[in-house]
Amino acid sequence: MTINRQTRRRVLQSILAGPVLAGLGTTIKAFGQDADEAITAADQALDVFDFERVARAKLPPAHFGYLATGVDGDATLHANVAGFANYSLRVRRLISVGNIDMSVNLFGTNWDSPIVLDPVGSQRAFHPDGELAVARAARSRKHLQILSTVASNSVEDVTEARGAPIWYQLYPTDQWAVTQALVSRARAAECPVLVLTVDLQGGTNRVSLGHAIRRDTRDCTACHVSKPPRLLEELPRKPMFRGLDTSAVTDLTPLDMNWDFIKRLRDIWPRKLVVKGIATREDGELAVGHGVDGLVVSNHGGRGEDSGRASIDSLQEVAAGVGGRMPILVDGGIRRGSDIFKALALGATAVGIGRPYIWGLASFGQEGVEKVLDILRRELLFAMRQAGTRSIAEINRSFVVNNRQ
Repeated sequence: MTINRQTRRRVLQSILAGPVLAGLGTTIKAFGQDADEAITAADQALDVFDFERVARAKLPPAHFGYLATGVDGDATLHANVAGFANYSLRVRRLISVGNIDMSVNLFGTNWDSPIVLDPVGSQRAFHPDGELAVARAARSRKHLQILSTVASNSVEDVTEARGAPIWYQLYPTDQWAVTQALVSRARAAECPVLVLTVDLQGGTNRVSLGHAIRRDTRDCTACHVSKPPRLLEELPRKPMFRGLDTSAVTDLTPLDMNWDFIKRLRDIWPRKLVVKGIATREDGELAVGHGVDGLVVSNHGGRGEDSGRASIDSLQEVAAGVGGRMPILVDGGIRRGSDIFKALALGATAVGIGRPYIWGLASFGQEGVEKVLDILRRELLFAMRQAGTRSIAEINRSFVVNNRQ
């Protein structure tokens, strides 16, 4: 029997309108990631995005906007996340993966995981304990923590909460006396590594954040000098700047800062020096030539530039320029364990996360941060098993395919 096109169409329409597919659609909606129900405890989280939904609901618009936005049209912000989808894993079979070693060594210190808690400023905007809760989570889960210059808690208090030395991220400012005071404090706190941020030089236009601030109708004068808050006016309230004369500071990253600044910084910092914000092979090679000890491939989470280029894409050429002569960290857009695996395969020694652990902090404090770390470590463990890699050292470029080639 021959069925004409019109008859086939009626049959298909009947099936689509029927209870079977209608029920399937309900099931997909109920169990999909767009489900309306938010988790009420950290241990309910299935992935880090569960915490993002809670943080969005809990935080004031300006505070969540500070965390969630980029610059200009947010192109780099979105590219950082989307960039990982351009790479696929090449999985191997019939390899014994009963014992997996996820440890890494950074400057002579062994860490149980390659996941680093990146510097994020003003963390009390997300939870009353701020960086102290993060430090306790880092201590509990044995992770490296990097403290921001504009943190809500001092380097001394965070080091005490962490129970071990932490790395210190430096915004050098355009006043050398202030810079010297910040570095001196980091030395006194026995920070083993100074992380110099260089990817905010020149200023930014944070359009999306501006819109978020407009939507926030709270009276913020108890927390901020002005609305919208201007960072330079807020500096005297930041623990690392208390007691310092910041009246002449006009920029956190001087416009005239160049590679000669590395030598100047070396004169007052005798320990390991890492430069954060490198994105090209040329600058990777220059860093080696200027005696830098390590690099962080970064675009400040899409908040430093609107180049539209993902950190994961920058990583490969920086790694090629460095040629294994120093450790390389990368941050920006890491949301899953498979993202971490891809970064390690493309040349990273370790990875930094920012927004995911802050989502956890905003949602459930220390417990939320711990759960974020647990989820990412578990996902990385699965990726390593699936690829047949039994240690971080075994992960290399052969385990990743560039889908655009």
